[in-house]
Amino acid sequence: MPLSASPAALAPLHQALAQLRADALGVQAFCAQARAQEELLAALPPRYGEVWLGLIDRLESSALFSEESCSFSQSSLLDNLDGWLAKAAEKLGG
Repeated sequence: MPLSASPAALAPLHQALAQLRADALGVQAFCAQARAQEELLAALPPRYGEVWLGLIDRLESSALFSEESCSFSQSSLLDNLDGWLAKAAEKLGG
Protein backbone atom coordinates (compact mmCIF):
# COMPACT_ATOMS: atom_id res chain seq x y z
CA MET A 1 0.00 0.00 0.00
CA PRO A 2 1.57 3.28 -1.06
CA LEU A 3 0.23 5.47 1.74
CA SER A 4 -0.91 4.67 5.23
CA ALA A 5 -4.31 5.51 6.60
CA SER A 6 -6.12 4.51 9.73
CA PRO A 7 -9.74 3.50 10.12
CA ALA A 8 -10.31 7.01 11.54
CA ALA A 9 -9.76 8.32 8.00
CA LEU A 10 -13.17 6.82 7.17
CA ALA A 11 -15.00 9.00 9.74
CA PRO A 12 -15.76 11.86 7.33
CA LEU A 13 -17.29 9.40 4.88
CA HIS A 14 -19.38 7.79 7.61
CA GLN A 15 -20.61 11.23 8.63
CA ALA A 16 -21.35 12.30 5.04
CA LEU A 17 -23.23 9.06 4.38
CA ALA A 18 -25.32 9.59 7.52
CA GLN A 19 -26.09 13.14 6.34
CA LEU A 20 -27.05 11.84 2.92
CA ARG A 21 -29.42 9.30 4.47
CA ALA A 22 -30.97 12.08 6.58
CA ASP A 23 -31.38 14.34 3.51
CA ALA A 24 -29.01 16.84 5.13
CA LEU A 25 -26.53 16.43 2.25
CA GLY A 26 -27.27 16.12 -1.43
CA VAL A 27 -26.16 13.26 -3.63
CA GLN A 28 -23.88 15.48 -5.72
CA ALA A 29 -22.15 16.93 -2.63
CA PHE A 30 -21.70 13.45 -1.18
CA CYS A 31 -20.30 12.11 -4.44
CA ALA A 32 -17.87 15.02 -4.72
CA GLN A 33 -16.60 14.31 -1.21
CA ALA A 34 -16.46 10.58 -1.88
CA ARG A 35 -14.42 11.07 -5.06
CA ALA A 36 -11.97 13.36 -3.24
CA GLN A 37 -10.68 10.50 -1.05
CA GLU A 38 -7.60 9.86 -3.16
CA GLU A 39 -5.20 9.35 -0.24
CA LEU A 40 -7.58 6.95 1.48
CA LEU A 41 -8.17 4.97 -1.71
CA ALA A 42 -4.42 4.83 -2.35
CA ALA A 43 -3.95 3.26 1.10
CA LEU A 44 -6.27 0.38 0.16
CA PRO A 45 -5.80 -2.36 -2.43
CA PRO A 46 -6.72 -1.14 -5.95
CA ARG A 47 -9.92 -3.20 -6.06
CA TYR A 48 -11.35 -1.14 -3.19
CA GLY A 49 -11.04 2.03 -5.26
CA GLU A 50 -12.66 0.37 -8.26
CA VAL A 51 -15.62 -0.78 -6.21
CA TRP A 52 -15.97 2.56 -4.38
CA LEU A 53 -15.95 4.59 -7.57
CA GLY A 54 -18.39 2.16 -9.22
CA LEU A 55 -20.80 2.61 -6.32
CA ILE A 56 -20.43 6.39 -6.53
CA ASP A 57 -21.09 6.30 -10.29
CA ARG A 58 -24.29 4.32 -9.74
CA LEU A 59 -25.37 6.63 -6.92
CA GLU A 60 -24.93 9.66 -9.17
CA SER A 61 -26.90 7.92 -11.90
CA SER A 62 -29.68 6.97 -9.51
CA ALA A 63 -30.07 10.62 -8.51
CA LEU A 64 -31.04 11.45 -12.10
CA PHE A 65 -34.12 9.22 -11.98
CA SER A 66 -36.97 8.60 -9.62
CA GLU A 67 -36.66 5.50 -7.45
CA GLU A 68 -39.27 3.71 -9.56
CA SER A 69 -37.59 4.30 -12.91
CA CYS A 70 -34.07 3.46 -11.79
CA SER A 71 -32.74 -0.06 -12.31
CA PHE A 72 -31.16 -0.08 -8.83
CA SER A 73 -32.42 1.40 -5.60
CA GLN A 74 -30.66 4.28 -3.96
CA SER A 75 -31.22 2.74 -0.52
CA SER A 76 -29.46 -0.45 -1.65
CA LEU A 77 -26.55 1.62 -2.92
CA LEU A 78 -26.30 3.40 0.43
CA ASP A 79 -26.29 0.01 2.16
CA ASN A 80 -23.49 -1.11 -0.19
CA LEU A 81 -21.51 2.04 0.65
CA ASP A 82 -21.93 1.20 4.36
CA GLY A 83 -20.64 -2.30 3.64
CA TRP A 84 -17.66 -0.93 1.73
CA LEU A 85 -16.80 1.37 4.65
CA ALA A 86 -16.91 -1.59 7.05
CA LYS A 87 -14.62 -3.68 4.85
CA ALA A 88 -12.25 -0.75 4.34
CA ALA A 89 -12.04 -0.26 8.11
CA GLU A 90 -11.15 -3.94 8.53
CA LYS A 91 -8.49 -3.66 5.84
CA LEU A 92 -7.02 -0.57 7.49
CA GLY A 93 -6.74 -2.38 10.78
CA GLY A 94 -9.88 -1.31 12.58
